Parts: sequence; C-alpha cells; structure tokens
Amino acid sequence: MKSALLLFLLILVLATVAQLFLTWWVITPLCVGLAFFSATTAGQAFVAGFLGIGLGWLGLAGWLSLQNHHLLAHRVAQLLPLGGSAVALVLVTALIGGLVGGLAALAGSWLRQALKARRVA
Repeated sequence: MKSALLLFLLILVLATVAQLFLTWWVITPLCVGLAFFSATTAGQAFVAGFLGIGLGWLGLAGWLSLQNHHLLAHRVAQLLPLGGSAVALVLVTALIGGLVGGLAALAGSWLRQALKARRVA
C-alpha cells in the first residue's frame, strides 16, 4: 500500500512538472520507468499510473482552460460530440491521459516481471 501511494505521488509530481517543459508523451517513458523500479503488483501500477496522470491532466487542463475563460475548450468541445461543454472536454482529456499513464505503468510492471522470470529460469 505504501509503495503504491509513493508511486502515485512520484508519477503525479514528476509527470506534471515534466509536461510543463516537455511534450505530452513524456508521461509514457516516465510511467514505464517508475513502475519498473517501484511497483509491487501490476494492479497497483495501473491504478497509480491512471490516477497520477489522470489527476495531473485534470488539474493542468482545467487550469489552462480557466486561463482563457474556457473559450478554446468550448470551441474544441463543439467539434467533438460533447455539446460544447468545456468541462466534459477536460474530463475526457483526464480520462485519456489516465488510460495512457495506467497502461504505461502496467507495461513497466509487466516488463519487470518478465525480466525477473527470465533471470530465475
């Protein structure tokens, strides 16, 4: 439990800071690496990656949307089947980011398990 919380906090803080200076896809190798070195189970890795990236993207997308009074988010939400709702767009953004982070962390956990099994055999 303690390692899952630590993994979640590491992913949340490091990914949020990294995305301020780098591109969005930096979350993938970050989640893979952090889960490889600190995840205890695959389920904990997925949840930590999903929540860490999802909450980070929710906060960042919400903050950026507030900066321009939701004008850009409203226009993009009109292009998608979201009824022009900026809030729905921010939530969909967080969901997509969470899935990418969760699957990347799951891949990191599975990679460690595969290499561990290979060493034993």
